[in-house]
Amino acid sequence: MRHLFKTMSCSLLGLALSVATPVSAQPTQGFAGAYLAARHASLFNDYTQAADYFVRAIARDRNNAALMESAVLSYANAGQITRAAPIAARMEALGAVSQIGQMVILADHLENEKYDRALAALDGGLSVGPLVDGLVRGWALLGTGDRSAALAAFDAAAQTEGLESFAQYHKALALAVDGDFEKAVALLDGSETGPLRLTRRGTIAYAQMLGQLGKGQQAADAIRVGFDSMMDPSLDALLVRLEAGDDVPFDFLTSVQDGLAEVFYTVAGALNGEASDSYTLLYARIGTHLRPTHTDAILLSAALLSRQDQFDLATAAYDSVPREDPSYHMAEMARSDALVRAGNPDAAIEVLSQLTETHGDLPSVHSSLGDALRRQERFDEATAAYDAALALYDTPAANHWILYYARGITHEREDRWPLAEADFRMALDLNPNQPNVLNYLGYSMVEMQVNLDEALDMIERAVAAQPESGYITDSLGWVLYRMGAYDDAVGYMERAVELMPADPIINDHLGDVYWAVGRQIEAEFQWKRALSFDPEEDEAERIRRKLEVGLDVVLDAEGAAPLHVVADDG
Repeated sequence: MRHLFKTMSCSLLGLALSVATPVSAQPTQGFAGAYLAARHASLFNDYTQAADYFVRAIARDRNNAALMESAVLSYANAGQITRAAPIAARMEALGAVSQIGQMVILADHLENEKYDRALAALDGGLSVGPLVDGLVRGWALLGTGDRSAALAAFDAAAQTEGLESFAQYHKALALAVDGDFEKAVALLDGSETGPLRLTRRGTIAYAQMLGQLGKGQQAADAIRVGFDSMMDPSLDALLVRLEAGDDVPFDFLTSVQDGLAEVFYTVAGALNGEASDSYTLLYARIGTHLRPTHTDAILLSAALLSRQDQFDLATAAYDSVPREDPSYHMAEMARSDALVRAGNPDAAIEVLSQLTETHGDLPSVHSSLGDALRRQERFDEATAAYDAALALYDTPAANHWILYYARGITHEREDRWPLAEADFRMALDLNPNQPNVLNYLGYSMVEMQVNLDEALDMIERAVAAQPESGYITDSLGWVLYRMGAYDDAVGYMERAVELMPADPIINDHLGDVYWAVGRQIEAEFQWKRALSFDPEEDEAERIRRKLEVGLDVVLDAEGAAPLHVVADDG
């Protein structure tokens, strides 16, 4: 996801964290069980459990600000800011200064549209950080009806180094909410202070503003210039309406409350990848608290939760995106991925199967279903899903190589090699130097003992493209072994084991290569290592047999040519 003014995120991080000093009070004795359970839950980002145990601990030590701050953070990141607010207020009454607590107090004022109270709190010393303080002040003043003071507040925020673009962007949004689209557009397109680098959301807002001014084609051009290669249903639908000359409403933001939610989402987006996930999540959660329909904030929250292995909270967040939302299919695909990571692949497949019923016109939905089925080795069904995805394209494009590659894999696993080879070669026609395709096709031909010279060339190109890939380096060593170039194979196989020391197949291959060059003790050592890494049972049985009787006997029993014959044949 592209975010507003990402190049400024380092300075933003400093501004956002400038008052983020944790409360230093230490917990007292007498509640070790609840406290230790809370700390353990926090360590694993289990926000729901952590909040519960921190509250139990607070019941034993009612004035412990450290416990309160932890409870506030846990409740907020679990999406229960309403429950966090009274604890944050208690901290404030005790005189404990906490950025987390003050952020929740501010969110509580704003959620209840108590703009005068929020402004009084900021005037009284409450601070989340220079960026949030300045932007919230501007929006809150607009909420009180004082437009001139609101615009002055945004201008004042823009005077802080690193905040200029953020402040100008939000000033433009505030002007648009107030109905002044001319001045809003002038701020965004650079007529006043220079153009802003807009994200997807910023581009949508800008296009809607232009639409209000009757400049639909200019708006469409802005979308195409910025996102022509990254269109999604929301952008595509907006583009169609603009180019058709339809009346496009400005519904990006419809209220001061929406603008305040955008403040916290803007900061969360810029902090994403720069600050810790738990800290970034706090901003995203407040964004959705202030505007429950803020789909991008929901998706960001869910992605952050998924990265922290909080799959139940992540799937609940994804599930809150309504079916009619243009991003519903994205939420459902992400929910499916979270279910897979949570160890529930069947539920993930069911989510995607249902999505093909409601959003079957989107190739990405079918390809995602194909990927999920392929991971479960349901290859026939996966092939059908890839067929459906490809059927939605009139002409293959360069970025469609991955669909042909994926379908080639399912065909190969179904023992339908002619179809698999055709798909792999189509993928290479679309992306001639794609290393994964080169490696898969080359390795497959090596295993079938066909087109070895071509296979060698493909795998050498794959290694050149990805020299740090253990799998691809193993393939090069293996094709050399298959061609009888045993001495040449040794170096590549040893390098592959260096790159992936715990892979059973690669260790097994190195053992075979060592055996072929007469290094039998080292071969047996590698085969034993391969067994220790839990290979598939049929592979394990073959390795045990090699340890008993040697590779030559195993090859003879399998009807393969003896090693010296392979070598003589080149």
